[in-house]
Amino acid sequence: MTARPDSGGGPAPDPTAQVLVRAVVDAVEAVGGYAGGLYLRSGTQGLLRIAVIAGLPGRLFRPWWRLHVNRPYPAGEAYRSGQSVLLPDAETSMRRFPQLVAGLPFPFASLYEPVSAGPERLGVLFVLRDATPGVAISAHDREALRAIAERLAGELSALAGDGAPPVWEGDPVYAPSPPRDNDAREAVDRLTQAVLSLDRQGRIRYVSAPARELLGPDGEGLHGRLVWEALPWLGHPAYEDHFRAVFLAHAPVLFPARRGRLPSGEWLSIGLYPGRDGVTVTIASTDPPAYAPSSMVRPGAGLGSPADRASAMYRPVALAIALTEAVTARQVSAVVTEELLPAFGGRQLAIYLLNERHLYLAWETGFPQGFLDRFDGVALDVRLPGVETLTTGRPMFFESMQHLAAAYPGIPLDSHVGARAFLPLIASGRPVGSCILGFDSPRGFSPEERTVLTALAGLIAQALERAQRYDTEAALARGLQAALLPNRLPVFEDVVTVGRYLPGTVGMDVGGDWYDVIETGPGMLALVIGDVQGHGVAAAATMGQLRSAVRAFALSGNTPEQIVRGTNRLLIDLDPGQFASCCYVSLDRESGRACAVRAGHPQPLLRHPDGRTQVLDLPGGVVLGVDADAAYPVTELMLEPGAVLALYTDGLVEMPGTDIDDGVERLRASLAAAAPVPLTETADRLISEVGDSANRPDDTALLLAARIPDPP
Repeated sequence: MTARPDSGGGPAPDPTAQVLVRAVVDAVEAVGGYAGGLYLRSGTQGLLRIAVIAGLPGRLFRPWWRLHVNRPYPAGEAYRSGQSVLLPDAETSMRRFPQLVAGLPFPFASLYEPVSAGPERLGVLFVLRDATPGVAISAHDREALRAIAERLAGELSALAGDGAPPVWEGDPVYAPSPPRDNDAREAVDRLTQAVLSLDRQGRIRYVSAPARELLGPDGEGLHGRLVWEALPWLGHPAYEDHFRAVFLAHAPVLFPARRGRLPSGEWLSIGLYPGRDGVTVTIASTDPPAYAPSSMVRPGAGLGSPADRASAMYRPVALAIALTEAVTARQVSAVVTEELLPAFGGRQLAIYLLNERHLYLAWETGFPQGFLDRFDGVALDVRLPGVETLTTGRPMFFESMQHLAAAYPGIPLDSHVGARAFLPLIASGRPVGSCILGFDSPRGFSPEERTVLTALAGLIAQALERAQRYDTEAALARGLQAALLPNRLPVFEDVVTVGRYLPGTVGMDVGGDWYDVIETGPGMLALVIGDVQGHGVAAAATMGQLRSAVRAFALSGNTPEQIVRGTNRLLIDLDPGQFASCCYVSLDRESGRACAVRAGHPQPLLRHPDGRTQVLDLPGGVVLGVDADAAYPVTELMLEPGAVLALYTDGLVEMPGTDIDDGVERLRASLAAAAPVPLTETADRLISEVGDSANRPDDTALLLAARIPDPP
């Protein structure tokens, strides 16, 4: 399924889009909303895209068109959990999803309903409506939204059967706005005040006669166009918060705006008056506000205005909240791209990090390919704005590339003509690097914007410094963990073993998963896998101690039950309160007879020579480290020639928002479908699903053992 970018004419004509649009419109009407939409899965794992928007101008909400399911937003939680998320007011939203409110600090209610076909998540249906502080969303509305989501899931499943999988790529389509009542046009034309009428998508549906007279040439051909395209001076990023507020909060907004360039541009007073079907815009000439610096090409709303105060407060808050989740330097840079650029209307971003008195390019977006390569690795004694902003500690702002070229004659310039901001990245007095923001067109920077950008640069620097420390500490911890895992597994003529390990990517610490293959005697070997609770160096160290203990007990001639019992008691003595799961299998290589003991660990899988694959039902004891007197029953198995035994940790089968049994079944099906040889390819296939994910909440271990069939 692909999306057609909006061209002003409502939804795309294909049958799938019509199904989606109908579901969104029905949902909005069913619960008394004024806007809504639908997120669907995309072709990128873990990424949702808005497929349909109703009742909102998409241009103003572009930063929310894409959403990763692990981000702390209500749509992400509904998708992960498979449960409704209901937010009746701003207070509830702030308490549960502060990052949402930081980016959209307006009072509104919102309802999110997952769209699921059985265990498969397809997307999330959402509706926005007026806030009802202190009043919970009714059961009637919850059931109405759930019924529409269930109907949509059925329709999408049917379409998938016809070859249209519910995967969305590209921009959203727009549900049509309801028809407007135009009976009052003649009365409005009698007013001296200029009036425009917008639908819920921001398209101009009516222009009064005084408006055409006031706007002059700008007033021609307005009907049917987006207001920000028809009147570009209203499309400045400084005014976007006003329009977002009126479309979400349903409260009037007044602000001054400048038409045209300084010094000849005319100041106008803009009034926005919301209704359920659209927004009325009033425009009148006004005196210049108290704050109107001549240096600004296209100014913001002015010092002390509600919009500037809100921007100065919530933009740093939104970025700070998002930065707390960023772990690596790449994640920090991605957050800055997603949160900072849209807030200020920027199109280009470059982040340089300091290393041994040179600046190295760590991240870029929006610049011509290869343009920044010439600045990569530049020394701190070179006269460049990206260098001098760091060495002096002062941010530098240029209203256009002409201003930049005048200040730095001979500096290479790209094809853009817009403004540039160079921000020093300094954390706790220590230089970290520099950040460059680029804009498509010339613009000024008000004192508020300069202050906010400088403060944000400090937050970015702190996050990058933390990320650099993480990279160093994580490398040390992963080195420790790698040293504790076996470098190579023993090689036998009649049994092949293959191990795989993947660290988690979510969080700053390594885990405690391990595996081992031990030759315990003539013709005998032990297959072991385990998982220590928690993450970090402590978990890795405990893992190393347990692996050594199991190996020592096994080489001392103990039975499988004795080995697991002894390891259990040792863990209790070593670290009270710590616990681990484990599965130990003793295998006679010649006969294929095996004895298995399980301590709170996931059930192994067995693939028979004919391809039939089953989840073994091994009775087990409690996890290690809980009960010193715990018993661990032994189960006898038979591995025929050509059979494959799979031991694994829960990171391979446990995924956010899904049942672990579904993960085990998925793994069983993958093992059944895999070719029996070579075993290395089978291992790579089984672990590839989690390995391809950029967001793995847990580490993963896999151990495969196969008996080699007798030659024909």
